[in-house]
Amino acid sequence: MQGEESDNSQAIGKAEIDAAELDEPHRKMLEFVELLTRSAYKTTDSDVEQLRIAGWDDQQIAEMVYIAALFALFNRVADAFGLADPKYGEMPGP
Repeated sequence: MQGEESDNSQAIGKAEIDAAELDEPHRKMLEFVELLTRSAYKTTDSDVEQLRIAGWDDQQIAEMVYIAALFALFNRVADAFGLADPKYGEMPGP
C-alpha cells in the first residue's frame, strides 16, 4: 500500500476502514490497531485470538502492538512539544 494513491489508501488514511476494500485479515488488523490506539486497556485475549483466526501469527501480532505503541509515543511527544502537524495526507507524492 505504500506509495499507492487509491481510494483504499485514502480511506485508510482517513481512518474510514469500512470504506476501504480490504480482505478480512487486513480489516481485522486495522480494527485491532484502532482498538489499541483508542483504548488499549480494553484489549482482550479474544481480540488477539480473532487475529490468529484471521491468519496472523504471534510475531506479526506483536509487531502490530509495537508499531501502534511507537506511533502513540511519537504523537504524544509531538503534542507535548507543540510540534506542528506535518499534514502527511496532504503531501504531494515523489
